[in-house]
Amino acid sequence: MVTLTRLDSTAHDFRARLDRLLQFDDATDAAIEQTVVAILQDVRTRGDAAVLDYTERFDRLKADTLASLELDAATLVAARDSLPVETRAALEAAAARVRRYHERQVQQSWTYTEDDGTVLGQQITPLDRVGLYVPGGKAAYPSSVLMNAIPAKVAGVGELVMVVPTPGGEKNPLVLAAAAIAGVDRVFTIGGAQAVAALAYGTETVPQVDKIVGPGNAYVAAAKRRVFGTVGIDMIAGPSEILIIADGSAPAEWVAMDLFSQAEHDELAQSILLSPDAAYLDTVAAAIDRLIVEMPRSEVIRTSLTNRGALIRTRDLDEAAAISNIIAPEHLELAVADPDALLPRLRHAGAIFMGNNTCESLGDYCAGPNHVLPTSRTARFSSPLGVYDFQKRSSLIHVSQAGAQTLGRIAAALAYGEGLQAHARSAEYRLTHR
Repeated sequence: MVTLTRLDSTAHDFRARLDRLLQFDDATDAAIEQTVVAILQDVRTRGDAAVLDYTERFDRLKADTLASLELDAATLVAARDSLPVETRAALEAAAARVRRYHERQVQQSWTYTEDDGTVLGQQITPLDRVGLYVPGGKAAYPSSVLMNAIPAKVAGVGELVMVVPTPGGEKNPLVLAAAAIAGVDRVFTIGGAQAVAALAYGTETVPQVDKIVGPGNAYVAAAKRRVFGTVGIDMIAGPSEILIIADGSAPAEWVAMDLFSQAEHDELAQSILLSPDAAYLDTVAAAIDRLIVEMPRSEVIRTSLTNRGALIRTRDLDEAAAISNIIAPEHLELAVADPDALLPRLRHAGAIFMGNNTCESLGDYCAGPNHVLPTSRTARFSSPLGVYDFQKRSSLIHVSQAGAQTLGRIAAALAYGEGLQAHARSAEYRLTHR
């Protein structure tokens, strides 16, 4: 039996109990921080040699040169071609759907001309070079390769450099195949904080990138935090989350399994069900107890649901939507008969899965939208990874002579008010009558 937290929105202490449920301490262990700082500085100072030393130490992979740890294009293509027909077809179908969705996100440059001939606008340009971190070894996620690499390529990134650890020299063909399908330009079999450092600072062999994206362990996350500012990063992701709003129209087994789909990630994942139907919550709880014994990762699921999961009874679906906005979940499933009616009430979620047929796992792999999503309530102010994360904007200002007469006087008046005489004089030089 799984002991799940049960909450009722009518209880006087509901909000306090909800806040406690949502609390997650993402502070990095001091020992991890100390180790990461030392690795970053060492790689910055010694370059290739430091990366080679850490690769041998942590990944049990000895190499004489860092160049020997780069995989050529033929190796990636061979990995793709070696896949079973059905697996390769699934990867390619998922890639095509992800590409088609993200092509709609491409931003275009624009300008407009004012009456006096002044032209203002915005120029959109892709990043020159991006680094993609991919977990390696047995914990391999080819879907993460597709979700990170394809938006970058659609954006027009000049070069995409992937790093993936291969502990003991173990390469995962699915990951390499995904790199080939997504169009990754270079792949190095290095990982950990040392790989992040190599991408952020550059070494004799690994080129410095402009932004680092992709998931990793606590050391990788700490390293990404530390190098931010030298390079851009996508986000610091917390544990996986799912919130389901249900009206009782979906089979309880479906909802139970959807809760499992996040709980099986790790013990810190969070799975929450909101419903105004108390009897339905009981039915889902019974389905959880019945189905968990079939799960290979049952102990992980059990720990996750016990420590961070919850079944919450609400007054109605409108209140469920209001509570969802407080939680701002990474994944929000609307297991209701009319999801479109509920959608306008929902403001904060990484991705919204609408209707009983739309399970979150479809979004993880092949629906099309990105599965790199804000966690830990950051959906209140941030968005899924997309093409826009690999493009940047430059303002365009082309002032006409006539425009300079108007703008110059405005700027000079404001500059004198701020005590910045050079600013004012610079604007006044452009006035034809001073």
